[in-house]
Amino acid sequence: MGSHRRLAPSPGPDRGTTVAVGLLSVAAAALGAVPATATPHEDPRTEVDRLYAEAERATEAYNKADERADTLRGQVNAAQDEIARQQDRVNGMRESLGSLAGAQYRSGGLDPFLALLFSDDPEEYLERASVLDRLTARQAGELRGLEEAVRTLDQDRAEASRKLGELDRSRKAVAAHKKTVERKLAQARRLLNALPDDERAAHERAARSGRGADLPGLPGPDGAVVSGRAAAAVAAARSALGKPYAWGANGPSGFDCSGLTQWSYAQAGVALPRTSQAQRYAGTQVPLSQARPGDLVVYRADAGHVGMYMGNGQVIHAPYPGAPVRYDPVGMMPVSSVTRV
Repeated sequence: MGSHRRLAPSPGPDRGTTVAVGLLSVAAAALGAVPATATPHEDPRTEVDRLYAEAERATEAYNKADERADTLRGQVNAAQDEIARQQDRVNGMRESLGSLAGAQYRSGGLDPFLALLFSDDPEEYLERASVLDRLTARQAGELRGLEEAVRTLDQDRAEASRKLGELDRSRKAVAAHKKTVERKLAQARRLLNALPDDERAAHERAARSGRGADLPGLPGPDGAVVSGRAAAAVAAARSALGKPYAWGANGPSGFDCSGLTQWSYAQAGVALPRTSQAQRYAGTQVPLSQARPGDLVVYRADAGHVGMYMGNGQVIHAPYPGAPVRYDPVGMMPVSSVTRV
């Protein structure tokens, strides 16, 4: 197989640029404006809650861009492999045609009429010439077809490379948003840590208290039959308890929210999409009152957070930086939907 060379993306505007610019616009809209500084009288607990939500949206946007870039990278690699195979075939046919041309020259260098006139065996000459003409015409036709295929593949490779370059740049832009939010989180965290111990503990209790009064009655952990793959995913999520929250991570040493649910179901042999927004539609949506262990609980109107229902009104999830994978009440924040995989 021919070697593959690294392709440099074209700087000119094209369809790939349009895709990337659209992605940047979506990411910017999802992230919203990150405040430069907290207002002097703003409650640091309110600030840190807001920044956690902003950070989660940034991480999900980053994950989506990363997943799309990986898909395009695979397409580019496949195109390069196909081009190498096609080029090898073209080279082989060119060599074959060169050999035929040489043989034709050696045996038919004279004018065809004179060659026939002076041939010792005119019938054999005519038969050989006819076969040679048919072979040459057939292989020339195949060569033209292969050259056209190579041109098409070259165009596909160039387009895919441009898309990949633009999407890589868009991913860097989303990562820059993430770094901005990380800095804001560090600022808010310092403010929160400066609070008296009792106020800081009150904030943590509020974050984990849930909204039980707004929720329907939920079955206990043994209140519903759990399928084999859901049971395996539940066991995997439990095994991740205590692992740290990590930006853009999907295990096994650290997780973000959708990374945890994706990894847990992967242990059950089920491939989930990378983001919480996509996981929302990875199965059948059911009412919260019918939630079973293994169901995905998606939070907030933007579907920016996801956890796994464990039964008895509890989920396991990766909350936010500084908080490990843990149990929390299912109503810890507004529930957007429940998905049964």
